[in-house]
Amino acid sequence: MAELSVTNRKGHTAMKIRTMRYYTSEAFTSFRRNSFMSFASIATVALSLFILGVFMTMVANLDYFADNLENQVQISVYLKDGITTDQVMKVGRELKELPDVKSIEFTDKAKAMDRLKERMKDQPGILDALEGKNPLPSSYEITFTNPEAVKKTAAVVAKYPEVESSHYGQEIVEQLFSITQVIRWGGIALIIFLTFATLFIISNTIRLTVFARRREIGIMKYVGATNWFIRWPFLLEGLFLGFIGGLIADMALFQFYGFVTTEIHESLAFLPMVSMYPFMYKTGSVLLIISMIIGALGSTISLKRYMKV
Repeated sequence: MAELSVTNRKGHTAMKIRTMRYYTSEAFTSFRRNSFMSFASIATVALSLFILGVFMTMVANLDYFADNLENQVQISVYLKDGITTDQVMKVGRELKELPDVKSIEFTDKAKAMDRLKERMKDQPGILDALEGKNPLPSSYEITFTNPEAVKKTAAVVAKYPEVESSHYGQEIVEQLFSITQVIRWGGIALIIFLTFATLFIISNTIRLTVFARRREIGIMKYVGATNWFIRWPFLLEGLFLGFIGGLIADMALFQFYGFVTTEIHESLAFLPMVSMYPFMYKTGSVLLIISMIIGALGSTISLKRYMKV
């Protein structure tokens, strides 16, 4: 009995392998037989995924740019004139202990004046009007690990008895945070919309391929073929079409992004951009997975109406 059970299992496994070979063979045969529609589907997948990929890279770079802007937000803490060195150091220690503080930098009155002279070297009249006096205060510059902490920290620091005032460009920073939130949520919404639009376009293109074979599907249903026996070759064909289209889209996107980053680094070196690697590997992998899923879904959705015989 044990030997019979093992034999049955082996036979069942062999049958599964033969069945999958049949499905795969049928998928490739269908691809060759309907080459025009297959290439049209591949071109649609490639173009749709390329456009989606361009928008994904654009949104990723806008988000990266927003992060850079947020990380540059800092508070300038201006100290009162006449305080002692111990008081200055005390303020520095207290600032370091505040939550979310990344770094602090101290600038004394003399260094602040040197910076002013450097900036105003082409306008000596302004410096002459000071008559050798230095009205600039000593200050601390604070940067943060979490930009959202800026407003709360500025309010706390302004209450220190040694501090004259704190400044972080309140209106500009709040507008900046609003803009970056719009960029992030708008980018996510755009990607979701384009993904569904891509699915719609591709499924309709694949539907033409299925429509051309509707008689074949009807005959198979009449002779007793199960739904999944009919569906599997189309599903594999959709995966195959999606894979090839996604691969073409990835190659085009790699070339496009490489060209864009090179041009921007040469002409606008100050503009931060996400580096080519590993960003493009991740984006390419996501697009390839999306293309295969969309190809399979497109075939399944398109086939559904012709299964009701």
